[in-house]
Amino acid sequence: MGVNPLNLSQFPVFSVTKVNQYIKGVLDRDELMAGLLIRGEISNYKKYPSGHHYFSLKDAESTLRCVMFRGDASRLRFQPANGMQVVAFGRITVFPRDGQYQLYCSELLSDGQGDLNAAFERMKEKLAKEGLFDPAHKQSVPKFPRRIALITSPAGAAVRDMIRILGTRWPMTEVLVVPVRVQGSEAPGEIAAAIHYVNNRSDVDLIITGRGGGSAEDLWAFNEEIVARAIFVSNIPVISAVGHEPDVTISDYVADLRASTPSNAAELAVPDQSELRGALESLKMRLNRAMTAKISQNRASLERLASARVLRSMKAPVDERRMTLDHLQQRMNRAAADKVKDRRAALIRLRTGLDAMSPLNVLVRGYAIAGKNDRVVTSVGQVEAGDSLTVRVADGTITCEVLGKEENR
Repeated sequence: MGVNPLNLSQFPVFSVTKVNQYIKGVLDRDELMAGLLIRGEISNYKKYPSGHHYFSLKDAESTLRCVMFRGDASRLRFQPANGMQVVAFGRITVFPRDGQYQLYCSELLSDGQGDLNAAFERMKEKLAKEGLFDPAHKQSVPKFPRRIALITSPAGAAVRDMIRILGTRWPMTEVLVVPVRVQGSEAPGEIAAAIHYVNNRSDVDLIITGRGGGSAEDLWAFNEEIVARAIFVSNIPVISAVGHEPDVTISDYVADLRASTPSNAAELAVPDQSELRGALESLKMRLNRAMTAKISQNRASLERLASARVLRSMKAPVDERRMTLDHLQQRMNRAAADKVKDRRAALIRLRTGLDAMSPLNVLVRGYAIAGKNDRVVTSVGQVEAGDSLTVRVADGTITCEVLGKEENR
């Protein structure tokens, strides 16, 4: 009995790439696969020159391929090695080229830190929602604190380093050491009580609380809620100085200022007297140069004033003003004379014009003006025979009688 051949026309045919991409899409949409915490043992560990880390996680029965890219690997707090028990966090998806699923690891913790990290994140989220990390609540650190309270272990190297640095940088500041335990179950209560104690004093300007480096368990007291709330309600600015540079605690988020180490906290708390002295010397030199330049400028101005004529001869300005007055008077006299001359010439022109138009001048040339009843006769129609007329000539008046009249035709 033969086997029926597969009829390809009845089914869709997918490429390998399509299948791998489909599986990748399924995994990428799965919320569970987007963020997993996986415990296992490292094997086949290798770090490439690119900075990427490739390894496998295994347990008694299975193996899971993993990759951690350079950016995430740069935050590692330890050096991974084969056989190490770890907890990895990341997402699972398919690398389409190889068709194999793997864990893209973004965080890697030594086994035992997973619970602490989860507790840390829960506390961080809780206090952040309440506003304990809000920059608006943070106080300014005083520039020149008179007294600093160090809330830390009295026996650790951290307190000795801080006292030494504070004394070297700014010996004018007094240091008050408030001894507390910095690890163990009693430490959080003692640290919180010490912060409240210092706040009840009136002679402290700044608090530094912290400790030197250690494991996550060693630093845990500074992740406790009681310590965070004591820092938040402190009326005195608080610098948190816990562990080394990579170490971050809840106290760092709440404090007014975070220092990378206790030594760094001491450096941030006070100015450096040598740097300040250098700055003062620089200001002194600038002030001296400015004063010298100002004195030179004022001396030059004084010399100019001293050489002025007004100071050499008090009479000179008066003489100059008198000469100016004489000159102005001469100009005024000339202007007045010119004005009178112009007005006189205008008057002569007017008089000449009037003389030319005067009827008296006409009489001189032999003409006469006849009048009747004080009115000038200009027409024969104004007189009748027998009327008495006055005839004015150049040197007098003649009285005459009209004998007759004749009109011009």
